Amino acid sequence: MAGYLLAAHYWFVRRTNRMVREPAQDFYAPFDNNHAVIVALWHGEHFLIPFLGRKDKGDRFTPLTTYHRDGEILTRAGMHLGIKKFLRGAGDHGGEFLRKKALQAFTSMMRELKSGGNVVVTADVPKVARVAGLGIVTLAKYSQCPILPLGMVTSRVHRLSNWDKTPISLPFGRMGLVRGEEIRVPRDADDAALEAARVAVEKALNDVTERAYALARNGKL
Repeated sequence: MAGYLLAAHYWFVRRTNRMVREPAQDFYAPFDNNHAVIVALWHGEHFLIPFLGRKDKGDRFTPLTTYHRDGEILTRAGMHLGIKKFLRGAGDHGGEFLRKKALQAFTSMMRELKSGGNVVVTADVPKVARVAGLGIVTLAKYSQCPILPLGMVTSRVHRLSNWDKTPISLPFGRMGLVRGEEIRVPRDADDAALEAARVAVEKALNDVTERAYALARNGKL
């Protein structure tokens, strides 16, 4: 029931928010020019993912969600909104890597990317908001798929008081969708190169998120 209600809310949000993309002309070029990409965004900014794809192109986006009950609600809501497949699991900065089945999730994401599906990943690992983890750049290294930073927000939101200040989008506003440039990680990247890529992802996500809010509020950057 929670998944259905969440889907109904976001269906109404999409119908009452005008979407503005940046760049306007070739927003989907990275998806068209690559076998698959790793879409990166921050925790709390992921509820709008069902509206990212183009229906006429059959864009394939596969989000990673946790096994926690919140992840189950999000998965069911996304399925109501047309996402056909989810991968389950989560990352961790420390000793809960195995409990959260991160290794299983990593293998599933590798398989999905290899088959041509775009994987959607929140770059910050719970519960350290707005700090990118090494998992996403490690995935880029071994898959050799580019990371695409994404900001997808609405002008009207209600923020929860949890660790990532989750924004719940509200109707009757504007939806801003901003993508950054592709970030690639060499196959032979060592620890220093992975850390540099992690920092680049973090900065890019902060930039596109800030730009997306400006676009949603003002209709232009």
